[in-house]
Amino acid sequence: MIAARDELHELLAARAFRWGDFVLASGRRSDYFFDGKQVTLEGRGLFLAASLMLARCRELEVTAVAGDDGVGPLLGAIVALSGSGSEPPLRAFMIRKAEKQHGIAAKIAGPAPAAGERVALIDDVVTTGGSVLQALEVLAPTGVEVAEVLVLVDREEGAAGAMAARALPLHALFRRSQFSTRS
Repeated sequence: MIAARDELHELLAARAFRWGDFVLASGRRSDYFFDGKQVTLEGRGLFLAASLMLARCRELEVTAVAGDDGVGPLLGAIVALSGSGSEPPLRAFMIRKAEKQHGIAAKIAGPAPAAGERVALIDDVVTTGGSVLQALEVLAPTGVEVAEVLVLVDREEGAAGAMAARALPLHALFRRSQFSTRS
């Protein structure tokens, strides 16, 4: 897994960081933007990210992964890889940013979460943790136990503290400080 981690780090460093003036989802301004989809929407990058995240999910002994619709491909890849081994396959459910106005109009897509189920909440990047906290609000009525928030990159701008304040572990495959400050 060390080689996979090193290769993913190289891909993220080369493709996912953009430099300039950006407004983030948190409303903060930043001189860089982390666009994880430049890596997770490409075969090798998605495979590496999903493999490393699946390994962590197995350590956590979760039965499902969840995340917002922005990480749908990553959720699908983790679940697909989980079905290739001898351990039970994971399930995934996706938290919609906007509730659909047709069909069953559910805020959560996929198999229904089960009360007491251990879940890893997946995201590509966290800044202040706002998106994760919104996802937690949607998940709360289901009765699932969020074992951990698992992300590709922690921007190191407050998310860890926000999660700690809720006694929720944050595990980042990488931290912002592990990448150079310019490409």
